[in-house]
Amino acid sequence: MHSANDSLNLNEIRAAIFDMDGVIWRGTEILPGVPDLFLLLQKHKIPYAMATNNSSRNVAEYVTRFEGLGIPITDQLVINSGAVTAEIMLTKYPAGTPIYVIGSDSLVQLLTSSGYVIDPEQASVVVVGLDVSVTYDKLRIAGQRILAGADFIGTNGDVSIPTPQGTAPGAGSILAALVAMTGKQPRLMGKPEPIMFEVVLERLGTPPPQTLMIGDRLDTDIDGARLAGLRTALILTGVSTRADIGAIAPDGIYDDLAALLVEWQQVLASE
Repeated sequence: MHSANDSLNLNEIRAAIFDMDGVIWRGTEILPGVPDLFLLLQKHKIPYAMATNNSSRNVAEYVTRFEGLGIPITDQLVINSGAVTAEIMLTKYPAGTPIYVIGSDSLVQLLTSSGYVIDPEQASVVVVGLDVSVTYDKLRIAGQRILAGADFIGTNGDVSIPTPQGTAPGAGSILAALVAMTGKQPRLMGKPEPIMFEVVLERLGTPPPQTLMIGDRLDTDIDGARLAGLRTALILTGVSTRADIGAIAPDGIYDDLAALLVEWQQVLASE
């Protein structure tokens, strides 16, 4: 179930933020506790948001998938690293700025709909997300633009992602190739960067100590949330294991969302 040194008091939690990959699903597999945990939160009027480093799908695609699982959610409360990237870029780069993107069609569409122009020859900003069809040529173009002085942005630094077939390369693995080529470090937008948590907290409207981050990765979900002042729950259906817990320690540890559901039910029933 959870650890004996569990320092998580669910009585104090007024809102929840969920990672998706490895917490709610693993590829097409829906993980235990879904959608029951969300029905419990709705019943007790505890708002929830989704925050994922996966930039390969757009918000509308996620909303549709959640609705199919019986989890109602609005566009505003599904935050992915691509959306945060676009939001931050709009504060710094005017529409019409030439960019180059290594990423999914959804990420390209999001950035071009924000007014940016894909231009491999002149790009002054290079944006890198998860791209399952990354090629040597894409890496060459991106690396050459970065070496020519283009700003270097990574939607997130996840080096791996959980899939039903096992661990697979994440956006961070693609970034690592470009860092090796250029010697330049990207500006990251996703977890554990504070900007991701700031955007989600602003939309939920709850203070960090009363907001629970539920994730499967110690290095992004748990560490980032902890640094932003949130409470944390590690779910063991994704990347991190009990053996990985060291300097980064969550407030609570659960085998899956179903185990968290049981404990939260008990707490809410006793209120």
